Amino acid sequence: MRKMDPRGYQIAILGGLLFYGVWSLDFGISASRVALVLAVCLSAQYGCTRLWKLERYDPRSALISGLSLCLLLRTGDPLLAVVAGVVTISSKFLIRVDGRHLVNPTNFGLVLMMLATDAVWVSPGQWGNVAVFGFLMACLGVLVVNRAARSDVTYAFLGFFIAIVVARTLWLGDPFTIALHNLQSGGLVLFAFLMISDPKTTPDSRAGRVLFALLVSLGAAWVQFALYRPNGVLWSLVLFSMTVPLINRWLPGQRFNWANPSVRPLTTPRKDRNMRQTLRVGLTAVAIFIAVTARPAEAFCGFYVTKADTELFNEASQVVLVRDGDRTVMTMANDFRGDPTEFAMVIPVPTVLERDQIHVGDMKLVDHLDAYSVPRLVEYFDQNPCQLVRREALDMAITSKSARVQENEVRNRALGVAIEASYTVGEYDILILSARQSGGLETWLTENGYRIPAGASDVLASYIKQDMRFFVARVNLEEQSTLGFSNLRPLQIAYESPKFMLPIRLGMVNANGPQDLFVYALTRTGRVETTNYRTVKLPSDIEVPLFLKDSEEFGSFYQAMFANRVEQENRRGVFLEYAWDMSWCDPCAASPPSNDALRELGVFWVDPDPATGVVGQGPADVFLTRLHVRYDAEHFPDDLRFQETGDRSNFQGRYILRHPWTGNESCESVTAYRHALAQRYEQQAQTLASLTGWDIQSIRQKMGTDDLYPVPEPRSWWERIWNR
Repeated sequence: MRKMDPRGYQIAILGGLLFYGVWSLDFGISASRVALVLAVCLSAQYGCTRLWKLERYDPRSALISGLSLCLLLRTGDPLLAVVAGVVTISSKFLIRVDGRHLVNPTNFGLVLMMLATDAVWVSPGQWGNVAVFGFLMACLGVLVVNRAARSDVTYAFLGFFIAIVVARTLWLGDPFTIALHNLQSGGLVLFAFLMISDPKTTPDSRAGRVLFALLVSLGAAWVQFALYRPNGVLWSLVLFSMTVPLINRWLPGQRFNWANPSVRPLTTPRKDRNMRQTLRVGLTAVAIFIAVTARPAEAFCGFYVTKADTELFNEASQVVLVRDGDRTVMTMANDFRGDPTEFAMVIPVPTVLERDQIHVGDMKLVDHLDAYSVPRLVEYFDQNPCQLVRREALDMAITSKSARVQENEVRNRALGVAIEASYTVGEYDILILSARQSGGLETWLTENGYRIPAGASDVLASYIKQDMRFFVARVNLEEQSTLGFSNLRPLQIAYESPKFMLPIRLGMVNANGPQDLFVYALTRTGRVETTNYRTVKLPSDIEVPLFLKDSEEFGSFYQAMFANRVEQENRRGVFLEYAWDMSWCDPCAASPPSNDALRELGVFWVDPDPATGVVGQGPADVFLTRLHVRYDAEHFPDDLRFQETGDRSNFQGRYILRHPWTGNESCESVTAYRHALAQRYEQQAQTLASLTGWDIQSIRQKMGTDDLYPVPEPRSWWERIWNR
């Protein structure tokens, strides 16, 4: 009996994943965009079929490519989505070797579009680390690849990639939770079961497919861990697809045919069958283990080190990241509380910093950025039901929170610690250290009067093996007295590196519970998102009860709402609070920072006029992203890794107060209005309870609306006829 074409299964799975992503994970792709991409792919397939004079039009492969593009392709420009669809489908007909298309069409279309424009990107963190979902994808994917007789390349790729990630973890001395985090990726499972397993673009022989899987896994690891670029699997697959014709010549096999996808030798030795079955069961068990361990369980960029027995910890920090290409300017505003003599800070940095790459900033600039992007209340006033008059009120914004070290050179060499540079910048003494081993660095810091938090040594070792340097800052009391600053100002560093990340792991070593981190990212291209955690938009543009106008009540609401969303994302989400082009705002909680202020924060492309040296006053080409993360070591085992996207759509955390009309006029519309008002109050109470987890009866009591606007008894039907 002939087996069903496996493409039917694949279409069903991709459609299900797309529905899940749009419905449950808020992928941000509209139904109209899905329809557009699918229509373009199907039309392009039909056009190419006619142009190449093929016998029949088969929409199934085009539908697979279209659904895959909907799952992975992100762009704010519909025209680019159309181009991506055309490029994807036409590649099957144009790029052919030995009568078969050379590269996976979706993979080729994505990579070519990302190379061509910054306005197209793939969000590798969009799936998050949901165990049930990962397990579901693995099971459904096994079904597809087995039906297509290409399970070997999937299992081989997963085996090799898991081995690489685990080996790297062991070499770095990292906890195994980091390896699990890197593997608990819906995107990785999607790639392994539904992209690399494409039977038309993989080698013909089993040995060839295993070799191909090894090459792709090595390339993906190199892109991800050596080049520090996201989407390593996509770049690697398109590169090593070029080797398939060579592999087929070296290791020939029977070509795949959709009409008979399960073609195999007539006889297969029992020993080989048992070995393959054991391999499949073993790797499936590993995949299931990785998926189910992604469970909801139960800083700063560096850590504080202290003298004597002083216990220091930080609960919230603000970081401004200016990023363009590989150039980064980072402003670190910490919430240190205590005697300045007890302050010291250690931050991993990717390169040795020169004196001019370090600056002391102004906290007012960070506070201004905070006030500008803070989630806010906005007030509206209902119309007179009889006159339909409306007016608006001004916005309300919530208040947001917002070395001297010397040592004998012989001793330093014995410990494997080198002082790469030493500077005094403002009120800080700065050292740039390198080390060969964490034990030596720990000993050096201890001998120079620092108490290292328990557990810091293992984290230091990982950064040392990644060739990171260590930025050590202490307060120079004489300089601080001379400068006249009573509070510690933010430290700023500028460097060039492909690493776009925040090293939060050290910040959790001396943390007293979860910490809140606010990241303000300034770019030219668009919104910034995390690549190794899910970036989630907070609820916005929601009507809330009027009693939240009180600043304390609104603060309590926002804290409860944020905590509730953190729990809903299993404490693993990074939350988007604001994303906007800084050339304008609507409404503005605070005036936009001036170009001079942006340049002080590190926006280096806002250049002064060469003739006058004055920074221009026109709109700056700057896009601001505000991210808020609550993290701890258990749920955020790895550092935060970012990417710039081409998404320039505007978003802000906005909560609406709608004041009722309180006039005394009487007309038919007033009765209907007051009936609707009671329903609105109840909806607001239900919404607030859902967002915060608060008791709805307590909310109704605080609203106090039961007797505020009494609703008359509805008139009988005969009274309504004659308007009595």
